Amino acid sequence: MLNPAKWEIWNDPDGTVQVIKRLLSENLRAYIPRYMVAFVFMGMVAATTAASAWIMKDVINEVFINRDKAMIYVIAGAVICIFTLKGASTYGQMVVLSRVGNAIVADLQNRLFKRLTMQDQAYYDRMSLPELGIRVNTGAGSARSVIDMIVLSLGRDILTLIGLVGVMIVQDPLMSLLALVIMPPIVVGVSFLVKRVKTYAKRQVVSNAKIGSTLQETVLGIRIVKAFRMEQTMQQRMATSVSEVERQSNKIAALTARTSPLMESLGGFAIALVIFYGGYSVVELGKDPGAFFAFITALLLAYDPARRLARLNVNLSKALVGVRLMYELIDEQPDLEQVENAPDLKVDSGQIELKDVKFSYGEGAALNGLTLTAEGGKTTALVGASGAGKSTVFALIERFYDPQQGTICVDGQPIKSVTMGSLRRNIAYVSQDSYLFNISIRDNIAIGRPDATQEEIEAAAKAANAHDFILELPEGYNTLAGDGGGRLSGGQRQRVAIARAMLLDAPILLLDEATSALDAESEAKIQSALETLMEGRTTLVIAHRLSTVRHAHKILVLDRGRVLESGTHDELFEHDGIYRRLCELQFQSRNEAAE
Repeated sequence: MLNPAKWEIWNDPDGTVQVIKRLLSENLRAYIPRYMVAFVFMGMVAATTAASAWIMKDVINEVFINRDKAMIYVIAGAVICIFTLKGASTYGQMVVLSRVGNAIVADLQNRLFKRLTMQDQAYYDRMSLPELGIRVNTGAGSARSVIDMIVLSLGRDILTLIGLVGVMIVQDPLMSLLALVIMPPIVVGVSFLVKRVKTYAKRQVVSNAKIGSTLQETVLGIRIVKAFRMEQTMQQRMATSVSEVERQSNKIAALTARTSPLMESLGGFAIALVIFYGGYSVVELGKDPGAFFAFITALLLAYDPARRLARLNVNLSKALVGVRLMYELIDEQPDLEQVENAPDLKVDSGQIELKDVKFSYGEGAALNGLTLTAEGGKTTALVGASGAGKSTVFALIERFYDPQQGTICVDGQPIKSVTMGSLRRNIAYVSQDSYLFNISIRDNIAIGRPDATQEEIEAAAKAANAHDFILELPEGYNTLAGDGGGRLSGGQRQRVAIARAMLLDAPILLLDEATSALDAESEAKIQSALETLMEGRTTLVIAHRLSTVRHAHKILVLDRGRVLESGTHDELFEHDGIYRRLCELQFQSRNEAAE
């Protein structure tokens, strides 16, 4: 989950300025021509707004005081032109800014996803899916909001305000000074609100991540939720998180809304002063009433852009929370690094060696000085109780993690010294819980070889005993597998995964109990196919059912991250050790079940 302790550094106002500078420098440069077009439109909006205030002088003086009939038509035509031009300019501004904003969001989402795919396994171990979703979706959207607010404030609100204040100053400089007395109190009041909004905005993002986490756990674990009657427990967790978001949202809304009474009260005070002074000047001093009405119109029209500018800092503070989350992801450096100008892995026999390897996920050691050799072109089986370190060996060979100590070599080449792409290109992996993407069965099989022909894909599926059931699916090889392969049974998913490994045709195979989800008949067929596939390749097999590895060239018995026994099935069975006791337990259980 999001760590609120990280957010203390965000209270630094200088940090806020740096985030905004970075955001603008990275995202505006490519769109400067289009932003210039938008600024032209916004300038026209500002000019026409100022003109609509200016023309009030002629409306009052020429129409109502001088009663000039000809000027009625001139002024009416001018008003039509002013507002038509303003409407067209507003449309152009909105269209250009929307397209630029959508392009920025798309670019940032692609950039964030690319950064995600570059992270290593350790990053995903410590990050939750909801938090990643917030960083990718909310971060990109917040970045657009910040840029839009700044551009609109500069191009629309400030230009409009400058034009209207210009009208006011031309009509009466002293009244303009009276109208501006409200600015200092507004600045002080808004600055106070900004600090509180930042605090609640951070808490709101944390609570939203909790909502996503609860939803994810409920959906992925729905069978457990149903089986153990956890509906009320999960509902309560969700209700607590939702209530927290609602509370923070209400506080943010209340704080943001406080700018309105502040602006309304002070604005009313300023307008009252202007009316008192202006009315007195017209009535007692005989000044131009048209100029007074033009001034009042400009002052009233200036209220909206002034209010938006006053609330700008508050709204920026809310949006910048998401931007900072986005940059945390962009700046995250992977724990694993590839050596600069590293060569590709060259596989000959495919021999794998682990020398004095130590590795831990946290406090407890998963591997404790492990040394083993998987001979090239032969099958090596890893057996042992859960937690012995078998899956960790696979993860280190594929370099999802780096060991804290020791080296791992393929044909004498340390895997740290070669490119990760070439390492993984030479390894085919089948897990006991195979994951399929929500794409067609054909594409799932061809993931490792996108250029494979239909004939090659079907040949791999036939070898994996998957072809017949695939043809029975509604759309055959074009059938979508569903999220995680949810439209297929466990055994069907396993056979598709085996077909995927067969099609890849890599010199090194990692099989994590690849036949565990199959029935006895299918297992026999797949085992025969796997034996053909394993021939001449370096194969490491994690075995829970020892009957599947009896013919392995070498069996390694792991316990607490070390190899305690090594040999063939017959050698280890003759030795009165861990392997023999495991065999006796399994075979005895099967005999009892058969009886």
